[in-house]
Amino acid sequence: MGFLDSLEAGSQIDSYRIDTPVARSGMATIFRATDLRDNRVVALKIPHPDMEADPILFDRFQRESGIGEKLNHPKVMRVFGGERRSRIYMVMEWCEGRLLRQIMDDGKIPQVRAIRIAIGILDALDYIHANGVVHRDLKPENIMVDADDNIKLIDFGIASDSAARRLTYANFTATLGTPNYISPEQVKGKRGDGRSDIYAVGVLLYEMLSGKVPFTGPSPIAVMNERLLNHPMPPSVADPSISPQLQEVLYRALERDPRNRYPRAHDFEHDLEHLDQVGVEDRDELRNWQKRKSQLSRKIFYYAALALIPVVVLLLMMAVAHRR
Repeated sequence: MGFLDSLEAGSQIDSYRIDTPVARSGMATIFRATDLRDNRVVALKIPHPDMEADPILFDRFQRESGIGEKLNHPKVMRVFGGERRSRIYMVMEWCEGRLLRQIMDDGKIPQVRAIRIAIGILDALDYIHANGVVHRDLKPENIMVDADDNIKLIDFGIASDSAARRLTYANFTATLGTPNYISPEQVKGKRGDGRSDIYAVGVLLYEMLSGKVPFTGPSPIAVMNERLLNHPMPPSVADPSISPQLQEVLYRALERDPRNRYPRAHDFEHDLEHLDQVGVEDRDELRNWQKRKSQLSRKIFYYAALALIPVVVLLLMMAVAHRR
């Protein structure tokens, strides 16, 4: 029997009494537990044995712990360190509430509430970005919302930290992000920065308001490819109650080129708080969103370019011979 299999209600690890398991992922199991020193309720994240044997996943777990321990903000789940432990696990703040995904599964979220939740997420992002951390996997499953719509960012498993060394393991970057929320630059294999998180919040807000994500497809690859080739359905088409100003804010967050996106979470947050001050641009995305490009057209262009290479080389050789 493995260590995790032996943990049940009432069992103990160091100074923590296990109350109940609450979630299980490919990397770890999370337990609700009580710190017997002060009766504080916490969450323990205990890695699976096979994860400890995998250097990539083990490093990811340690990085998540290190990033969490350095962050201290009311909208970011705390990770507690600084104590001797008999084995590797994380001690985290116990967060009351529901996952944003569970709330969104109930249907579209009213505009006032959706904007309030988005502002909370952006406030948390402004803090972590100022501390050199990029989340890189923002999605409804990684955001807790309490009864008063206060949010908590959770799960920094693939976050980047400018103060830490970069991951260099082969093929690891291919796993970053989630298809519906990953930014175009991440699709292209780039590391991504704070603007990648801003893109993800744009997708989240679009989904909260309209009940659907901006890009869909028959497979994760198709979904990611769509954001490189096409424009999403205008938010006001998905929901006519969305104002031109709110729609403009969404477009600024969802810009394909990160250089055209909101540069900072604070700028995005400011516009949501002052929609009456947002200027509305005449956008191609509004006029031509129904014109769809496909991966086939890109492949045709690619292979046509390859076919032209020998022609160009031949022309160059003829020009050189003619000069002689």
